[in-house]
Amino acid sequence: MGLIEMASGNSVWRGMDYYKNKKVIAWEKSGTDTYDGKVSGSGNSKYFVHIDKAHPRKSTCNCPFAEGRRVVCKHMIALYFTAEPQAAKDFLKKVEQWEAEEAEREKQHYDDLKKYVKGLSKTELQEQLLNALVELEERRNCYW
Repeated sequence: MGLIEMASGNSVWRGMDYYKNKKVIAWEKSGTDTYDGKVSGSGNSKYFVHIDKAHPRKSTCNCPFAEGRRVVCKHMIALYFTAEPQAAKDFLKKVEQWEAEEAEREKQHYDDLKKYVKGLSKTELQEQLLNALVELEERRNCYW
């Protein structure tokens, strides 16, 4: 698994924001698969980041979220996207592809649902509607 796959969705998207807002102050390639850098955090804070693409769990950041833990934080993602902008483009392309596929799945679901409903008799339709309304009422009573 790579850095992106190991990070939470929140860390990836916040890292993307940091990348786009040029929060990486300085960076250098420190090895074949490693980068070191300094990333501006919120306020005046600055964090020292080391990422290892080959061994993401060896990546480090001295931010409160990641310090002393084997997690991938937004500062690591920002450094990764800054050092390898194609990775940011590839990530966004995958997201766009997933969203397009999800839209198609949703459209197919509604088409199937519409076909199902049209195939019901009047009596079956009334029964299904009543069941749905009862279930909705039960859910409403559960939350209030």
